[in-house]
Amino acid sequence: MNKILVTGANGFVGLGLISRLLSEGFQVLSVVRSRDPNAIRNPNLSYASMGNLSSQQEWGECLIGIDTVIHLAARAHILTDSAINSIDQYRIDNVTSTLNLAIQARRSGVRRFIYMSSIKVNGDFTELGIPFTAKDAPNPQDPYGVSKCEAELALKDVVKNSEMELVIIRPPLVYGPGVKANFLALMVCLLRRYPLPLGGITKNRRSFVFLGNLVDLLIVCIGSPVAANQTFLVSDGQDLSTSELLRGIGAALDRHTFLIPFPEAWVRFFASYIGGPGVARRLCDSLQLDIEPTKRLLNWTPPFTVEEGLRLTALSFLQKGANV
Repeated sequence: MNKILVTGANGFVGLGLISRLLSEGFQVLSVVRSRDPNAIRNPNLSYASMGNLSSQQEWGECLIGIDTVIHLAARAHILTDSAINSIDQYRIDNVTSTLNLAIQARRSGVRRFIYMSSIKVNGDFTELGIPFTAKDAPNPQDPYGVSKCEAELALKDVVKNSEMELVIIRPPLVYGPGVKANFLALMVCLLRRYPLPLGGITKNRRSFVFLGNLVDLLIVCIGSPVAANQTFLVSDGQDLSTSELLRGIGAALDRHTFLIPFPEAWVRFFASYIGGPGVARRLCDSLQLDIEPTKRLLNWTPPFTVEEGLRLTALSFLQKGANV
């Protein structure tokens, strides 16, 4: 059975992945900043506390016997990140530390390196009905996307002419049990029955991916021979307008949604005024991913529908005691 090293194991995706790996019988080394005293205990699970990853990190014994590295750890995309030279910090966290781990993994005989990238490598928005593909020229629009793109290129150089295989996965927004940030804020607003002026945003289409679908793809990519040295886009396979997403979350929460059908032009104007043009575009524009090549090459289908994903996300949210 493969032994898997997972970085970012305490994160949203990491926790879901670790649980699934253990259920499948994998041996897992969970790399975390610091050990959580309430962490999962399992005979097939061990921990390595590495602090903040850096370009000087010595991985040493952590890589002994490791067959596959799944690298999830990264400096997250922060919408309000206005730090001076933030691109430099993103490069330190997302490029040089990734490169350092990959080089040491190659030297240690790791068979496969799976890198969690982002659809932001492709760009931030698509024309309606013209989804991003893995073959599109990269077009990152912010420091986070640039750093992810640069990390992909660096990793391809590392594995060139070596026996270590590289798999790159580019997800859109990930939701699921334990989700935070904007998706959590939407659930709180809908649970409290706040009226939202987004009922008129019906013509855009956006791709999302449920955590269970993303984790399932990761599991497939561990062992699939055809995944070697490929880049995969992943989503639920069903794109939603902004209003459809909100109504879907409301239904999952068993709440009637109060969506005011403001004209799209009004929403763009006020969203730009309050949060800037980027906020307006995230609410009104499209971001679609073509996952047909992923499905075809890997003989894979997302195991959860959007409705199932939203239901499980809402159920976890409610069980944890939503603050309403």
